[in-house]
Amino acid sequence: MSDLNEVSRKLVAVFAADVEGYSRLMGDDEVGTLKGLTERRAILDKLIGQHRGRIANTAGDSVLAEFGSAVEAVQCAVDAQTALAEANASLKSDRRISFRIGIHIGDVMIRAGDLFGDGVNIAARLQSIAKAGGVCISRATYDQVHKVLPMAFVDLGVQTVKNIQEPVRAYHVAATPTETQEAAFTHFAEVESPPPIPDKPSVAVLPFQNMSGDPEQAYFADGMVEEIITALSRFKSLFVIARNSSFTFKDRAVDIKDVGRALGVRYVLEGSVRKASGKVRITGQLIDAMTGAHLWADRFERDLADIFALQDEITTAVVSAIHPKLLQTEIATRRRPENLTAYDFFLRMMPQYYLATREGMAEAIRLGDRALELDPRYGFVAAIVGACHMLNILCGHSRDPQSDRAEAVRLLRVAMGVDDDDAEKLAFVAATLAFTGDYESSIEIADRSVALNSNSFHAWHGRGTVYRIAGLPEEAIRSQKIAMRLSPVDPLLFQSFNVMGLGLIELGRFDEAVVAAKRALRLNPSFPPAYYCLTSALAHLGREAEAREAAARLLQADPAFTIAGRIAGSAQSSKRIIEGLRKTQLPE
Repeated sequence: MSDLNEVSRKLVAVFAADVEGYSRLMGDDEVGTLKGLTERRAILDKLIGQHRGRIANTAGDSVLAEFGSAVEAVQCAVDAQTALAEANASLKSDRRISFRIGIHIGDVMIRAGDLFGDGVNIAARLQSIAKAGGVCISRATYDQVHKVLPMAFVDLGVQTVKNIQEPVRAYHVAATPTETQEAAFTHFAEVESPPPIPDKPSVAVLPFQNMSGDPEQAYFADGMVEEIITALSRFKSLFVIARNSSFTFKDRAVDIKDVGRALGVRYVLEGSVRKASGKVRITGQLIDAMTGAHLWADRFERDLADIFALQDEITTAVVSAIHPKLLQTEIATRRRPENLTAYDFFLRMMPQYYLATREGMAEAIRLGDRALELDPRYGFVAAIVGACHMLNILCGHSRDPQSDRAEAVRLLRVAMGVDDDDAEKLAFVAATLAFTGDYESSIEIADRSVALNSNSFHAWHGRGTVYRIAGLPEEAIRSQKIAMRLSPVDPLLFQSFNVMGLGLIELGRFDEAVVAAKRALRLNPSFPPAYYCLTSALAHLGREAEAREAAARLLQADPAFTIAGRIAGSAQSSKRIIEGLRKTQLPE
């Protein structure tokens, strides 16, 4: 008896299968169904053995097996469904005995040869999601097999399944792309419980229509859409549907609301491509799938010279337009007092951060702290709140600079402890770190941020800020120009102009620095660093009266201003900025 009760654990690929509509089949023809089930079980059992699986349990129409390899388990499932489909081919549709198969990699308990535990339960739930004759796998399984097996996978989104605490991401498996499209589209059309909308901006990019009548342009259009999906996926703040799922809607007339419901997304991007007279015209539109409202639309026309360069150019233009639009829409529509999730606190925090005022910084910190109470591992929020504390010092808002600095450093460490591949988080971390004087580390992090997502305004803006403080003004200006091209109406543009102005001062280009500082102040008249940029540039030009007026406005915005307390960077990297400020006899 002790052996029968002994329990061991191990990590396996759990294979769960059952017959779809088994009770109905038995009710209609008990003898025929049993005979057919026996024949199909022989096929299934043989294939499980050939793929080095072990059958752990059977009950009626169900089979539970374990495999030491996820690849073997999935290959067995696909082979089995192919063989079972052949066995059913001569039967009427209502007499076919079709299995559904679910596979999950998980830790299981083994007692007397049977399998137990959440690993088994998840596989069983995936089996219930699968359509008749289909195979459904978990994200853990997908990660192990999608680069190894020559099959197509359709992302079915995050599924909330019975008696499993955490949602499960599911994928449909098919041996050919055609089978994938048909099976997935049918699954989406029939689904009774669509995936829930994620708690962050969620978007699907549909295949662009080829309006040219030229099959070659279809390849160009598909390639461009894949590039857009990849570029959007680099933003950790977005939930982006994988290419395989989006392309199941290729060449189909669809209702955008149905697409949003089927894929579990709030936004859908669609478009078209038309080639004529050596040019290509691309249109795109971003639609709110819940309301049908058009949030953004644009048209791009380019010479069809270098097709790959053109793909890159259009991808950058589309992504840089719709990413900020998604966040703006979320802020406008989600700021409701009853929403008390960490993400909603983040959404309310951002407009306050953009103000860069004393009151705005205080409110941004309060809301960010609330978000971190709910989710202590929200790295992006930690990075932004840390930046708020540092900006409090640089703008003269801080009542206790030493405390603000310590809190900025603490939050910097929190942010770096999670999401190491979040480009936008790293951008804020790099800038905050530069203000502490660690130029070498901040440059390394800023460069990594850009490498992770070259389409991010924040990545390039953060890099420009870091390089200016570190004493590399040419690279700082170049980075800010790229940032402004990516997001020409960004709410942080005043900071970009100011960083450029400070860099231009160090390069001795004082007239250009004045223009940049004035642009910054037009965008945000209450931003003290732009006043000291303007003051220094005017003083270098010998425009004394204007410099004194700018200095007076600086002291009005920041009464406690001192050169040593506010100017970021070493004495060498900010030499000319400091020289200009001293000409107006501002406090040292």
